[in-house]
Amino acid sequence: MISTAGKSPAPVVLSGLTVVDTRTGTLHGERDVVLIGDYISAVTPTSTGDTTSGQRIDLSGKYVVPGFVECHAHVLDVEDPSGAFDLMLVNGITAFRQMSGTTALLGRRRRGRLSMPDRAPALLATPGAVLTPINAGSANAAVTSVREQHAAGADFIKVGLVTPDVFFAAQQEAKRLGIPILGHLPTGIDVRQASTGGMRSIEHLGPGVGVLAACSTDEAEIRAAFMARMPMKSLPFRVPFADKLIGPLLKRIITNPVLIGRQADRALLRHAVATFNEERARVLAAQFVADGTWHCPTLIRERATQFSDDPAYHHDPNLRFVPPAMRKAWGAASRKFDELPSADKAVHRDAYTVQLALTRILAEAGVKLLAGSDAGGAVWEVPGFALHQEFDQLAAAGISAIQVLQSATLHAAEFFGMTDTMGTVEVGKQADLVVLDANPVESVVNLHRIAGVFRRGRWYPRPELDSIAERVAERGLPIPERPTCC
Repeated sequence: MISTAGKSPAPVVLSGLTVVDTRTGTLHGERDVVLIGDYISAVTPTSTGDTTSGQRIDLSGKYVVPGFVECHAHVLDVEDPSGAFDLMLVNGITAFRQMSGTTALLGRRRRGRLSMPDRAPALLATPGAVLTPINAGSANAAVTSVREQHAAGADFIKVGLVTPDVFFAAQQEAKRLGIPILGHLPTGIDVRQASTGGMRSIEHLGPGVGVLAACSTDEAEIRAAFMARMPMKSLPFRVPFADKLIGPLLKRIITNPVLIGRQADRALLRHAVATFNEERARVLAAQFVADGTWHCPTLIRERATQFSDDPAYHHDPNLRFVPPAMRKAWGAASRKFDELPSADKAVHRDAYTVQLALTRILAEAGVKLLAGSDAGGAVWEVPGFALHQEFDQLAAAGISAIQVLQSATLHAAEFFGMTDTMGTVEVGKQADLVVLDANPVESVVNLHRIAGVFRRGRWYPRPELDSIAERVAERGLPIPERPTCC
């Protein structure tokens, strides 16, 4: 962004672009996009002459889309998140939703002490501590936690590993306070009841058998079997210093939750997969549409955990950004997965095939999808690059290129109620843009072909993005100072 103290910023003209309409996929070729400060001031047919004072950047033959939104990340869990921020910029991510938090994090944001540099992606939302049996072990404790987080300024309540009675108590209180509740669908509860009750978004397609059970022809049997052996029991009291106490468990869950599963869990998953019924899934999807329940599938998270021993992950060139200690932990988790019996690994891989089918059914029914990766400690996930891997997995599920683009742009803007400032390339919108070398409506692959990024109106061409990435590789990403739930 060009600016002079005491004067209005000079215009920046992006010349010769094809503007991609994220609503319809329509292409508007030969356009000049004029930026003044942090906003788009005009979109006009390309001028044959330089009629506008200020900087002019020739981007003929390129395509422009809104900046990508990473809707499921854990990048604020380190003292210095600048490395993750830089990798997000390199990958066209200009905004994100933080999916874990603490009272301290909320306090730092309130006091303006989050250390967010200008080129960092915008923080759109963050919760307080994830609800678990430690801080929400009973209905009363859950209600108290919801009230405290609401008072502390949380943007939403995130649900993790809680029992059905706790979940519904928290959901009812959140609804009363007018704060969204979202996150994991605790296994054993009726997803229809959660959806009708106002669950804002479901992450990870459950995870586990949370949603798959409702798509099974043996739903009642699966739910009854799980309820008979509830793995998480409610506590009659709240536990002080909950974040620290639950840390070791969360660390194992975050790296690869598949590894803490028991044979009984795999038996239920095998049953749900074997009895998956597309028609039941379509009926469920129709209810999600009617209730306004969104989904953030994080397919790359599911694949990386359920195919953890895939050699491609071990040879990913983006591992150069990951510190040795974290690479070692990921490698150990992969070896432990590889040691599972073949039948156990087959259960998880079959489950992923069903998860792809479910994602396609949701999209076909009109369920709004958000693009998110769960990057920030999860096995084989490097911030920024992981979202592009998510794009590929959504495409593998059968999601069209325009729908994938929408999940990271227009739909994100709709979800956050920010369509007046983001989600499309139009006058009045923020100057957070991604310039691509090829048509993203034609193929999802073209979403990876980033020619440059505008963040707050400042142009970062490809060579500069590459230099930023190399500097991150030299210093390495920090290891999360505390584990946070996925």
